[in-house]
Amino acid sequence: MTDYPPARDAGQRKRDALTRLEKDEDAWVSSASGDGPPRLVPLSFVWHDERLWMATKAKNPTVRNIRAQEACWVALGPTRDVVLIESTAEVIASDSLPDDTGDAFARKLGWDPRGRDTWVFLAFRPQRMLVWREVNELPEREVMRDGVWRV
Repeated sequence: MTDYPPARDAGQRKRDALTRLEKDEDAWVSSASGDGPPRLVPLSFVWHDERLWMATKAKNPTVRNIRAQEACWVALGPTRDVVLIESTAEVIASDSLPDDTGDAFARKLGWDPRGRDTWVFLAFRPQRMLVWREVNELPEREVMRDGVWRV
């Protein structure tokens, strides 16, 4: 039998998830359109105004998937420190991004695709968030439901 660290309470999991959202740079995005295969891609992100913001080429399959179906999943962290986010997403033209969001993106990630017509931004609005490390945290892993923090 494996000894696990003590389970964190919901408040600590929320704080840990927010720290990961603020400090991590990369996430896995899973999307599907219904008429093609699902996609799983790594993208860099910034957490700003309660959303994850990412940029990618406008012709990427992930963009087509999100335009066809806004529902998708975003995953952060390693397998022993998971933040799994069910989201709705929208595609935003690179020249339509709010200035403060674009500035936050450029400051955190060190590059700025604004104004490049071959690029778009993706805005992910979390609807449900699951946070866990080990099996002992699985029963209370939901820290957000219907876009509202439960703690």
